[in-house]
Amino acid sequence: MQGKIIKGIGGFYYVDIPEHGLYECKAKGSFRNQKLKPLPGDNVTIDVLDEEKKLGNIIEISERINELIRPAVANVDQALIEFAAAQPNPNLNLLDRFLVLMNRQQVNTIICFNKIDIAEDGMLERLEQAYAKCGMPVILISTYTGEGMEQVRKLIHGKTTVFAGPSGVGKSSLLNELMPEANVKTGEISEKIKRGKHTTRHSELMKAEDSTFLIDTPGFSTLYLEKLDKDELRQYYAEFQEYEGKCRFLGCSHTHEPDCCVKQAVEAGEISTIRYKNYIELYEELKNTRSW
Repeated sequence: MQGKIIKGIGGFYYVDIPEHGLYECKAKGSFRNQKLKPLPGDNVTIDVLDEEKKLGNIIEISERINELIRPAVANVDQALIEFAAAQPNPNLNLLDRFLVLMNRQQVNTIICFNKIDIAEDGMLERLEQAYAKCGMPVILISTYTGEGMEQVRKLIHGKTTVFAGPSGVGKSSLLNELMPEANVKTGEISEKIKRGKHTTRHSELMKAEDSTFLIDTPGFSTLYLEKLDKDELRQYYAEFQEYEGKCRFLGCSHTHEPDCCVKQAVEAGEISTIRYKNYIELYEELKNTRSW
């Protein structure tokens, strides 16, 4: 029987078999020898061990379209990265880290800012301007008022979408709006630090419609850009691409070199200062990271 892994917890994998239901499965030992770990989103073949108890073994994993490391999922069409426009204010350095990771893995990404109903004056304009040229759609929503929700529904229809973001931004509330029957637990917001308590601990795939899947992922507060060379970073900033090869020095890093077209574009307001500062921070971090 063939189906899709919905989630994996503690060595058990829950496989959705169309018209048959959900089966609790173990993976055969040979996968371990192949260093192949089943992931949510994997299309698999199972042997049924007990039909009444819905138990089985995963015997084959179909070839993946793609595989994400963080979050650990397979066969996704796009990612929706959600941050709050307020309470807590968005950590845009963290957002840019995520965009670099998704860009590097060639996954289309939707940038979503929630809680626009309580955003301070000017915040939404700053966010839109900062990401206007990043090459990814930016949507502004409020799960409280419902604003922007129809746009989200259109963007996810017929696709497998990873939902990711820090705790406390309203990700569970968004998923509840899109899939009320999923009854995703909404995390409490700590009044002391205005940040969410972790409620999602495992990546989990949910079926919204026949061709629409949502993957909830654990909230994160930090992301490290592993196995990424500092000179590779600039290719993941879409704003820089039109200036590539036009700087005074071939292979310009757009950091310290004179006659750098990217730096000139930042000064002229053609490239977001916010994005450029984040690029410099990430570049310096990678520069100071040992490669072993």
